[in-house]
Parts: sequence; structure tokens; C-alpha cells
Amino acid sequence: MTYEFLQHYWCFIVSLLGALLVFLLFVQGANSMIFTLGKNQEERRMLINSTGRKWEFTFTTLVTFGGAFFASFPLFYSTSFGGAYWLWMLILFSFVLQAVSYEFQNKLGNFLGPKTFQCFLVFNGIMGPLLLGGAVATFFEGSNFIVDKGTLTSPLLSEGTGEAISRWANASHGLDALLNPWILVFGLAVLFLARTLGILYIMNNINDDDIHTRSRFQLAGSAFVFVVLFVVYLVHLLLKDGFAYDDSGTIFMEPNKYLHNMIDMWYLTVILLIGVVLVLWGILRELFCGSKFFTLHSSLFTLSGIWPAGIGTVLTVTPLLLLSAWNHTAYYPSTADLQSSLTLENSCSSYFTLNTMFWVSLLVPFVLAYIVYAWRKIDSKKIDRAEIEADDHAY
Repeated sequence: MTYEFLQHYWCFIVSLLGALLVFLLFVQGANSMIFTLGKNQEERRMLINSTGRKWEFTFTTLVTFGGAFFASFPLFYSTSFGGAYWLWMLILFSFVLQAVSYEFQNKLGNFLGPKTFQCFLVFNGIMGPLLLGGAVATFFEGSNFIVDKGTLTSPLLSEGTGEAISRWANASHGLDALLNPWILVFGLAVLFLARTLGILYIMNNINDDDIHTRSRFQLAGSAFVFVVLFVVYLVHLLLKDGFAYDDSGTIFMEPNKYLHNMIDMWYLTVILLIGVVLVLWGILRELFCGSKFFTLHSSLFTLSGIWPAGIGTVLTVTPLLLLSAWNHTAYYPSTADLQSSLTLENSCSSYFTLNTMFWVSLLVPFVLAYIVYAWRKIDSKKIDRAEIEADDHAY
């Protein structure tokens, strides 16, 4: 295995983990609508117990995504997680708040009341996907950082007084990204995708006619906003200048770079389009499941909408992330200093590290098989009002 192959392989693994994380944000999406879909305490408890069975998957995937990035591309980790400090701290704070809210909202001695912790879940449901989407958008729009590898050889480094290899170019430490309207567009697209997936999951996981009626109404609005925002950003991406680099590693601006990537790597484009079709299929399946067309073609639409939409999300996000890094593209561009932009070649770990992790990664399919098995066991029975009333351990 060549060094170049391992760099591209780990870029694919990180992109796949990122795509799985976006899919699992359905937990946040559903939580953002606790008070919209649940009109009384009993209905809200059903919604919270539905997502409460899956929130650990999302949190674990977020940690694994960060860990894989740290091990394979440590310079990105130190630059983004260290430089864009406040952005990532807000993301992590919202997820920690989520975990606390699940566990303590109905505990004895909770003087804040269940509704306070439910509001915290709504906060995480909105801010988590929005900020994560914004962080992903910086792969295309750029961030305000400077990298100076010369600090590694500075005599001050051994004395503990030298500067870090990378630093943010202003005092906002990542919050300046939210001032870019295109980053907000992409972040909002991820938020409404999470809400769409959350509704689809609720419709599959909860057995309650009232919640299903409200969910179908909310699905139409959330899906429409997501599709509009996604199409707008995709058009912007195909028309904008991109961050490319040559064989010497020099970064330069290339007109329509991401359009060229979609043409050059046509196989990624095909996968992306298949993913988009599956997402739309899952949405339409739930919106029109009672229509004459779906009744006549019921054999084609036996799956609940969350599954084609979920698989479609992974198939869409994975190639989208790869388009930001493969084909001589700087995956983490710097708007402060173009030559500080990070590429697969200038930010990755050593050959030994990437090669060792490659063999360890072969165990991943077994882990995924266990997750699928555990998921099926957890969701073997849909949640209803009787279960919430009878279960003393329910959230």
C-alpha cells in the first residue's frame, strides 16, 4: 500500500463517519420539535424516549469522527479543534447538555422541572446540526487560520515559550464562520435535513395517530426548506472558485473547481445523485403513503421512509465530503493565508500510523454488525402510550 493510497483511504473513512454522523443527527432533529409534535406531557415523553434510545449512537459517532481525524490528519485536528475553539466548544456543550437532559428531567429532586430539560434538548436539537453543518461548510468556504511549520524548529519550542504550529488569525476562534452567509445556508440545510430525518424516524418508531398526523404535516415543511437550501448551496458550490494545489504543493484558486471534481470523479457524482434520489424517495413515501400510486405499488415502498432517506443521506454526504479533498483539492482552506490551507499530503500522519490503523479499521464491519443487531433489538416494538405509563425506567 502506498502512502498516497492510505491518505485517500483515511479521507474516505473520515468522510464516511461524517456522513453517518449527519444521518444520526435525526436524534437532534426530532428533539428540536418536541413541543411541536408533542402537545402534552405524555406525548412529549414518547418523543423523548424514542430519541433517547439512540442518542448514544450520535454522541459516540461524533467522538469517533473526531478521533479518526486526530489520528489520520493531526494538523487539521490541532488547527480546527484548537483554533476554532469556541465553535467546537459550543457544539460539545450542546451535546453534553443533551446527555444531562435525558437523565435528569424526570429524576426526583429536579427543582428545575422536566420542561427546563426539554428546552435544553430543543437547544441541542437546533444548535447541534446548525453548528456542525457550519463546521463542514468551512471545508468549501475556508477558515481564518495560519499554519507555520517553522515553529517546530524554533529554539523557543523546547523552552515551552514558542508559538503553536497553527493559530487563528483573529480573536473570534471560529465564531467568525457564522458571519459567512453561505456557511449559514449549509448549516441550515443540515438542520432541516436533521428535522426531516427526525420526523421520519418518529413516524417509524412511535405508534400514535395524533403524533403521526402532526409529523406528516411538519415533514412537508421541513423537507421543502431542506431541498431548497441544499439545491441553492449545491449550485453555489458548482459555480464558485475552489482551492486547488499542484504537484509542488502550492495552493491556488481554480475557477469551478468543485464542478471539475464532479466531472473528473464522475463515480462520486453518480453515488451522490443516487443518495439524493433515495432521500427524496423516503420523504415522498411518508408524505403520500396513503395515495393511490403508493397503494398500487406497495411492493416497492414496503420500507419505512427513514431507511431509504437514511441510506441516501450517507450516500450523499460521503461523496460530497470527498469532493472537498480528493483530486488535488485543499480540504481545509485558509482565507487568511492561502498557502496555509490543508491538503491530504501536508496534514496527514506518518505512513506507519496510517498503515497500522488500516489493519485495525478492518474490524469496523464487525462493530457495525453489532450496532445493526442492537438497533433491531431496541426497535423491535414501537413506543406507545401504554409502554410509557408502565415503564418505571422511561425518561
